Amino acid sequence: MVSSLLPPSISSVPRLSSLSHGGGCGCKIAPAVLRDILQSMQHSTGFVMPAQLLVGIETADDAAVYQLNDEQALIATTDFFMPIVDDPYDFGRIAATNAISDVYAMGGTPIMALGLVGMPINVLPVDTIGRILQGGQDVCHAAGIPIAGGHTIDSVEPIYGLVVMGLVHPSQVKRNNGAQVGDVLVLGKPLGVGILSAALKKEALSEVGYQDMIRLTTQLNRPGIALAKHPGVHALTDVTGFGLAGHALEFSRGAHAQICIDWERVPLVHGARALAQQGFITGASGRNWASYGPEVRVPTGFDAVDQALLTDPQTSGGLLVSCAADAVHEVLALFAKDGFEHACVIGSVQSGTGLQING
Repeated sequence: MVSSLLPPSISSVPRLSSLSHGGGCGCKIAPAVLRDILQSMQHSTGFVMPAQLLVGIETADDAAVYQLNDEQALIATTDFFMPIVDDPYDFGRIAATNAISDVYAMGGTPIMALGLVGMPINVLPVDTIGRILQGGQDVCHAAGIPIAGGHTIDSVEPIYGLVVMGLVHPSQVKRNNGAQVGDVLVLGKPLGVGILSAALKKEALSEVGYQDMIRLTTQLNRPGIALAKHPGVHALTDVTGFGLAGHALEFSRGAHAQICIDWERVPLVHGARALAQQGFITGASGRNWASYGPEVRVPTGFDAVDQALLTDPQTSGGLLVSCAADAVHEVLALFAKDGFEHACVIGSVQSGTGLQING
């Protein structure tokens, strides 16, 4: 009995990804199920929301926003998940970058974080857990914020993430429901991280593919701060677990407009399509399509691989921007200034409903 309480030896440490039933934002509850849960919350309470709550759960936005005064609003968000990679330091970096992204997606500047840590203490050595936390701390330092506290539990699966708080001027809050007919859509990062993670879990991802994956998932979405201040930017979100289609549909529902995506213009991570063709597709992709597929219109010849890429759950994915046509060049310049080499125009906002994919 005593031996079972001792920390595991280094030689017996399992792969992090083998300890989780899903990794990264692929762990999210399916969109349709989540909508049902949130609707039940809204209908079951008689509590009157305060006027200072500028953003709550009503549009499935990236974070909550509470106005403090005429000049400041507080952004609050939390994000955590099971390992998407096996290297503990990289896992911590990815999870922290992903959590901070929601503040950027609302147009805010992060100011502080709290750590959320659940670890199988009898399975993982203290050094491994320490490396996860170090990865998260290093990303927070890069973002200019402290991890000022948090909470830890002993759990069956390794879980790590952050509560992140930020500040934004109340007039510069960027929601996912502000897209306007005539807007142009810009995507900040390429798609395919979920597919790469599926290949990694089956030990089929090349070293080049792994490095691409780490580079993208640890790139902070800092352009969100400047984008929020641009009057031509009307809506902002980040593409994560529901895939490009899911988050584009949130734009559609919020604006009561049709989102049109020119599929040939959508950037993909190098090698993602080939891996999808080999069958490296996450279960979350199928759950996503089952949740919102009827709202998506696709062209003839749009096959299972395209569908998998369209619905691929992104972990720490790129910002999706809806902006006025005459602001596009400035929006792309803001991305380029922060090193987002893949940022490009992928579609437009038109009259109608739902999501239209053009070949």
